[in-house]
Amino acid sequence: MTGEPPRQRAQSASAGSSGDSTLVSAVAAGVDARVVAAWREWLDALATDAEAALAAAMAYKALDAQARDLWLSALEQDAEHVSVPRIAVYAPLLAVESEPARRARITAAIGALDEQVTPVGKLRALSGTAADGSRVATIVSPLYLDFVQVLGCGYRAGEGFEWVRHDPIVQNDAAPRPGDELSGARLEASALSPLVDELALVVLAHRRSGRPYPEALLMFADLFDPEYSVGPASTSP
Repeated sequence: MTGEPPRQRAQSASAGSSGDSTLVSAVAAGVDARVVAAWREWLDALATDAEAALAAAMAYKALDAQARDLWLSALEQDAEHVSVPRIAVYAPLLAVESEPARRARITAAIGALDEQVTPVGKLRALSGTAADGSRVATIVSPLYLDFVQVLGCGYRAGEGFEWVRHDPIVQNDAAPRPGDELSGARLEASALSPLVDELALVVLAHRRSGRPYPEALLMFADLFDPEYSVGPASTSP
């Protein structure tokens, strides 16, 4: 994809048009009908294809503020004309958006969720210890439909993080499981609350070291560092 969605490359010839006339107006304004059709077909794929959803998230994340606003405006015109739940086209963007006003705009566009798209399950945690003594942890958070987001990190207690990675959209069956190996550590199921407490102490140690706050932590920061919280994750007993 280019910097802005294909649907947004030209304004509708008729500002008041809706429904199927949106396609007609786009063509009249100079947008190839195949581009508009491909854009909507791609939106449809976001409900079932993790690679498409991740591509959407990464493309949106790479945009500047103006281009993100244009993307959201395009979705506001087209979300009603695709065959998937609205959350499927908006959630990949919410997974990587940290600006409060834009997050609020996306959340409002998603609207109320029905049972068919509400994620099943709760946050789950895994952890392990590598041969060099460093700790490795992952937190898997349900998003929507069959998608989850995953936070992975390697760290040393009392010192801080060695690496942090956030995978914003992963098919649930591809998320880390007990017995998987990550950065030399064999992962085992962990109780969420004790692991969150452990990571909170690592966050403090990392901040005291003067090193930059890892950007990948932001979407889970409300779990262990409210000062930086922007994300949707929340603890479950």
